[in-house]
Amino acid sequence: MIRLVASDLDGTLLLNGSQKLNPEVFDLIRELKKAGIVFVAASGRQYPNLKRLFAPVADEIAYIAENGALVLYQDQVLSRKTIDRNLGREILTAIQERDQCEILLSGVKTCYLQPKIHDYVDHMKYVVGNNVTVVNDIMGVEEEYLKISVYEKGGVDRCESYFRERFEGRVKVVTAGHAWLDMMSLDAGKGPAMDTLLEHFRVSPGEAMAFGDNENDIEMLENVFYSYAMDNAKESVKKVCRFRTGLVEKTLRDLLDGKLPVE
Repeated sequence: MIRLVASDLDGTLLLNGSQKLNPEVFDLIRELKKAGIVFVAASGRQYPNLKRLFAPVADEIAYIAENGALVLYQDQVLSRKTIDRNLGREILTAIQERDQCEILLSGVKTCYLQPKIHDYVDHMKYVVGNNVTVVNDIMGVEEEYLKISVYEKGGVDRCESYFRERFEGRVKVVTAGHAWLDMMSLDAGKGPAMDTLLEHFRVSPGEAMAFGDNENDIEMLENVFYSYAMDNAKESVKKVCRFRTGLVEKTLRDLLDGKLPVE
């Protein structure tokens, strides 16, 4: 019996660059709740962004935000992992030194930007839908560092190897889509976040289902039995998953109709 379902957002529940959920998703979440199944929004996005996306059911679901650096249920923080400030400042400096790279520094309720071009601010506010605080000096931010992200509009593959060589092993480094590279505490991530929720709700891995498409989803997918890679997922994601789907909504409808997959 499935008791918990987690889904990534971008590239998984949000397809083809969409920034709005299919209204059917809210109906499915309500039906899951009636069936005793907890739904989890699992994303690299910030918590306020996720609450807006899921507004009709925002208080009925759990959240893995900031790629697992923050885990919440009914506004209660279940887990929060932060990056050491000195290490964080070293990462921020490295991003500043690369002309095509923009910084996103994540706090709990806002993200901090020191933009090189103003279009980046507009993108984060009006396309991504984040709470945004623009600062003149990113080093002056006093809030703890949940996550530090690199945004490179032309594709993060251009700078990924540079940041991995400098910081992997000191922080967790994961791609989170075409233009994003996320760095977090070594004990953060969607995998540890999923473990936190399984423990909180007293759910076993065999009673959990998860959906994902990118590298930052792999740990979460490995921690459940019913692991689904999207048809558009990276090959590394498909390799760790037992099942495939082209549409999360269809699989959730099958689940509610009692059609569990057979490995």
